Amino acid sequence: MPLDGLTMGFLAREMQALTGGRIDRVSQPEKDMVVLLIRAEGKNRRLLISASPSMTRIHLTDEVYQNPPDAPMFCMLLRKYLIGGRVVSVEQLFGDRLIRIVIDNRDELGEEGPRELYLEAMGRHSNLTLVKNGQIIDAIRHVSGDMSRVRQLLPGLPYELPPRQDKLAPEEVTKEGLFARLSIQQGRLQKALQGAVSGLSPVSAAEITLRLTGFTDPSVEETDLPAFCAAAERFFTGLSAMGPAVLCTDEAGQKMDYFPFLYFSRPPERQTPASSLSRAMDLFYSGRDREDRMAQKGASLKKQVKTLLERSEKKLTLQQEALDEARDADRLRLSGELLSAQLYRVPKGAKKVLLENYYDEAGGNVEIPLDETLTPVQNAQKYFKRYRKAMAARKLAAEQKEKTLAEIDLLEESLLSLQNAETPEDLSDVRRVLEEADLLKKERGQRKAKKPPESRPLCFAASDGTEIFCGKNSVQNERLTKNADGSDLWLHAKNMPGSHVIVRLDGKEISEQTLLEAARIAAFYSKGHGVSVPVDYCLRKYVKKPAGTPTGFVIYTHQKTLTINAGLSDLVKQKK
Repeated sequence: MPLDGLTMGFLAREMQALTGGRIDRVSQPEKDMVVLLIRAEGKNRRLLISASPSMTRIHLTDEVYQNPPDAPMFCMLLRKYLIGGRVVSVEQLFGDRLIRIVIDNRDELGEEGPRELYLEAMGRHSNLTLVKNGQIIDAIRHVSGDMSRVRQLLPGLPYELPPRQDKLAPEEVTKEGLFARLSIQQGRLQKALQGAVSGLSPVSAAEITLRLTGFTDPSVEETDLPAFCAAAERFFTGLSAMGPAVLCTDEAGQKMDYFPFLYFSRPPERQTPASSLSRAMDLFYSGRDREDRMAQKGASLKKQVKTLLERSEKKLTLQQEALDEARDADRLRLSGELLSAQLYRVPKGAKKVLLENYYDEAGGNVEIPLDETLTPVQNAQKYFKRYRKAMAARKLAAEQKEKTLAEIDLLEESLLSLQNAETPEDLSDVRRVLEEADLLKKERGQRKAKKPPESRPLCFAASDGTEIFCGKNSVQNERLTKNADGSDLWLHAKNMPGSHVIVRLDGKEISEQTLLEAARIAAFYSKGHGVSVPVDYCLRKYVKKPAGTPTGFVIYTHQKTLTINAGLSDLVKQKK
């Protein structure tokens, strides 16, 4: 569910363990995400703060994020003002989606003073702002007057808190105060509760209503309001003692939500207790945030590849039409030869002539159209000229068609690679292959001084512990196959774009189970996506790369074939 104020309160209480901790490191792995390394209670803790519009959150994390080669300006400012400082407090404001972290530190002149980090978890308006003495030092997302007339967030401006809603904070709820608000409402009780108490999402309001009334969706009119308000006061007063946090899954076992305590409105068997709310959130967002960001980063490249693919397919259609037209060349040659051999039978000024076809064993005749303004010799020459032109067109169209088919194969392979991409390096691999094929122009301003980190293929552990490697794009495919031992097993989906899969055997015989598991990986990471996919396999020594062929292209012999159906749940565990 979206991070609401109720959950934010639990997080703020959980992060009291950071109080007194020293900030040793600041990193900004994404443009809207900051990670603080804090030494507290004798342990190093990573505090993740994300102002992503779709995945705003704050929690402790065990995940290690890769940082960009050059730190963004906002990260440099945080390092200047926060590193070496002590966390004074972490608190939720107004029971809403607003967290304030106060850090005590010395400035460049050696004077001590508090710095404040404000996280506003407001969906697409989410932001993270660094404040000193009431003045904005910087914000992770600038908000100018053109973007908002009500409230600007720019360096140098005074920081103003978001306007507070006319609602009770959870810690302010009393039976009298809540009754005064609910007694004038009508309709659904959970909606009225959501309008009376700050920080409640529809999910949490529905859960509280069910807990306090025993009914799923009662109305205000049919509820004993005094009893409900008294129960609500006890509930909100006892929030800090509730727990443990849980991770909620769907029927297929996929992570779908997290809650600060067991929710009666969800099946209990699908709620797994976690050691902390931060841990539940870490498990929930693990992979999900990366996939979402990779989809955003790869969206532009994916659009370019799709456009190129559409153009290539249209070009292929035109080239095929040109080939079809060029097939008339044999008729043109025959007409020229018959005219040359039987000029004496062609009347001058005729529009057509019927001549014996001496190539036809049955002795048939051929009717040949003529240009009445030309002599018989000129007509014959015209047919030979058209024949030579058609033959040249046929050769050119055939060469162009072959080139276009290779382009289409490369572009389809690139789309599959983008689907498998997990890191910025994976995206760079795809772009590099397209640039080398002259399908994309090199990006302006590309840095040449630093070599980008080498992307890594997927690695799986078979049931018997054997390592299985799977390339995510053509660059990884080529590198993986090139570096494999000749006695390793190589697999690939037959006659379709897909990953190269290497089973590292180290001289051992492969078991039937490991072969099946490797074939499932090759089938799943192919254009067939694991549905009735024929998978070829052979020893690596029978796989060759012809000179001058595109990245990742190989030919192979001595192969055998398996037909595989494989979904994500059929794959063996991936190694980190």
